[in-house]
Amino acid sequence: MKTKRKLLPVAVILCAVSLTAMILVLAAGNNSNGNMFIPPAFDAAAVRGTPDVPDGLGWSPVEAADAFTAYLCGNVTASGQTADVYFANADSNTVWLKLRILDGAGEIIGETGLIRPGEFVKSVELARVPPNGANIKLKIMAYEPETYYSAGTVALNTTIKIGG
Repeated sequence: MKTKRKLLPVAVILCAVSLTAMILVLAAGNNSNGNMFIPPAFDAAAVRGTPDVPDGLGWSPVEAADAFTAYLCGNVTASGQTADVYFANADSNTVWLKLRILDGAGEIIGETGLIRPGEFVKSVELARVPPNGANIKLKIMAYEPETYYSAGTVALNTTIKIGG
């Protein structure tokens, strides 16, 4: 009987230590996960209003079912490391939008930050400029405000023109 009474405190301590160790391992595993979502920042270059887009750039609405409407240029022109896209989030939207430019291999070569409804971004800085006439993809991603849950995506295939 005395042996059981001496083992009980030891067993309680071992359980507590084991439980603490499991919690620490789980917490460390969640923090070191390379796939954790990091919310994108808002675009510092975003401007409130509607852009004054030059003719010939194919600026038009892109509708993603009933989720959102965005506007951008189908004819993307790059000068130096900058591509003009005139990417706009419609006033009527309730989502935040982000634009990525991908090269023909699907690698991200440029992206905006988030833009709120009623804002636009004229240009995107390119990490690498593809050759004139190269195929690119314009991927629009929508996020629900505050939660950053996906509200849909849409992608457009086009080409890039280098120079004016």
